[in-house]
Amino acid sequence: MMVVIVVAALVVLALVTQAGVLLVQRAHPAPGAMVAVAGASLHIVELGPRDAAGPPIVMLHGASSNLEAMRQPLGVGLAKNHRVILIDRPGHGWSSRARLDDSTPEIQGRMIDEALARLGIGKVILVVHSWAGALGARMALDYPERVAGLVMLAPVAYPWPGGVGRYNKIVAMPVIGPLLAYTITLPLGALLVEPGVRGVFFPQTMPDGYVRDTATMLLLRPREFLANAHDLATLKAAVAEQAPRYAEIKAPVTIISGDGSDKTVSTRIHSQPLAAAALNARLIVLPSVGHMVQNAAPDRVISEIEAMIGRTRQSAEATAAN
Repeated sequence: MMVVIVVAALVVLALVTQAGVLLVQRAHPAPGAMVAVAGASLHIVELGPRDAAGPPIVMLHGASSNLEAMRQPLGVGLAKNHRVILIDRPGHGWSSRARLDDSTPEIQGRMIDEALARLGIGKVILVVHSWAGALGARMALDYPERVAGLVMLAPVAYPWPGGVGRYNKIVAMPVIGPLLAYTITLPLGALLVEPGVRGVFFPQTMPDGYVRDTATMLLLRPREFLANAHDLATLKAAVAEQAPRYAEIKAPVTIISGDGSDKTVSTRIHSQPLAAAALNARLIVLPSVGHMVQNAAPDRVISEIEAMIGRTRQSAEATAAN
């Protein structure tokens, strides 16, 4: 009888989850275009004038997120004068990926580079947040001809003490992870998502309507929740492998992080060593700012991105003159 009850409960939760997925996707349809690459289909939104001077700005979001987290306030603000390209990382938002194990910055960087090539885009300014810090660093290493400049917001770059949350390790496990993702994740996550996001914003206050406006609920769909867990579970080993190469980064790098107020990604463990390792890097530490740098200080971040565009433009002009 107990087995029957458990199975029945799981069936009900699975049906609730599927209904929830339909509702969430109806509330947050894909606003952009799909670009097929090897192993994935990437969802891309373009803003601003395509013929704007300077390289396009490509914005990549962190974990537990999607491109909408980079649209406001940065993407819209920059699109007044620049071509801005927002990308859902593989497996996130409306992007898909064929294999959950394609979770490392190396593999995702290859997919994003291929998508940009298919769009006919050359050099870009990469703006990356949190998890995507490791991705931006990897792309600067593997595709130096693609990355004209790199602006990193509270980036992950090095191994850290501890893990990434026990639930991420459990969800990344075979059988158990999919069982949880297709039954309890969405119903339970719907109750926990807002408190979780508030914690990431601390000590700043989460903007009103942020979860709705950034389509954060898409994360709770089984396929995306599983992809996110795999991204987090494999990140520590990935940055340990690539960190010794950071001195090889040729592009200029600007790192903007909060001080010790950021309890999600430590500036001391990640941003400070990266600024010391990369040969052409500068670090800006904002006092009393937490992990969501782009929301806490959007004007400062936009001004630094504009400055990076100016630096790359001057460098290109000097190269052409020679």
